[in-house]
Amino acid sequence: MTDHAQQPVLAAEAEFDDGASSLDGSREQERLDLTHNLWLLTWDNKLCNCPKNVGAKRVLDIGTGTGVWALDYADDHPESSVLGVDLSPIQSGFVPPNCSFEVDDVEKEWLWSEPFDLIFVRNMIASFSDWPGMIAKAYERLEPGGYLELQDNMFPLMCRDDTMTDDFKPYKWTKLVLEAAANMGRPVNVAASFKKMLEDAGFVDVEEKKAIWPYNPWPLDPKLKELGTWAEASAATGIEAASMALFTRVLDWSTEEATVFCAEVRNEHKKIGVHAYYDVYAAWGRKPEKEDEEDAVVPS
Repeated sequence: MTDHAQQPVLAAEAEFDDGASSLDGSREQERLDLTHNLWLLTWDNKLCNCPKNVGAKRVLDIGTGTGVWALDYADDHPESSVLGVDLSPIQSGFVPPNCSFEVDDVEKEWLWSEPFDLIFVRNMIASFSDWPGMIAKAYERLEPGGYLELQDNMFPLMCRDDTMTDDFKPYKWTKLVLEAAANMGRPVNVAASFKKMLEDAGFVDVEEKKAIWPYNPWPLDPKLKELGTWAEASAATGIEAASMALFTRVLDWSTEEATVFCAEVRNEHKKIGVHAYYDVYAAWGRKPEKEDEEDAVVPS
């Protein structure tokens, strides 16, 4: 990791089936809702950073999880039609009339015929083996002028001073998750590349925001301290969920070894004297409109 945040791959309960992750269990659902609040705090209460934070007509939320982002967007924008998709049907049954959910695998063919003008992807590191391919699908399903926004954190844990050593358990945990996910072909260090991926896919007006999540409330700055409080709470329930399958199925650890190590990680997560953090990124871009393409043509 590198700069501000900690939304670890803790974002998924990492029960891997043929390489994909699924979210199950009420505790994990509560944690995902908690992490949603962490993201809102990170971006000053904005659901997204692109111009479609307001005014989108047809919205797709990929990897919607509990559906909390889709529900919030639908509530805030009754004029919008919002669709959330995920591998697991764990969303609320109580939804506004302009919001709906589908169980779908976005790594397979996208069958939606009507284009979207906002596609939103968050907390999906370790979920895709082919990020450029996923971004290309999103590009095809956006109407001209529509936006794709990607948000996620980076691994491993970072530190700008000498307070974090190589044997610090939360740091070792992030390095091991990084190794295991890479072995699966589903990397967790892609967020810093989102901006370039969008540019390479043909998006224009591409922008990036970077923040950090302190791994616990060690900073003196009030906002960073609050971010650290939320990040620590998220990690407390997510460390095992995110890594048990990786450690036992990919790194060939025993269940006992993985359980003991995760407990050690959780205990050391409370050390205020270590100035560790995760880098967090948001990147977004616009699908060109016809006039953009015409302007790009150099007269002969």
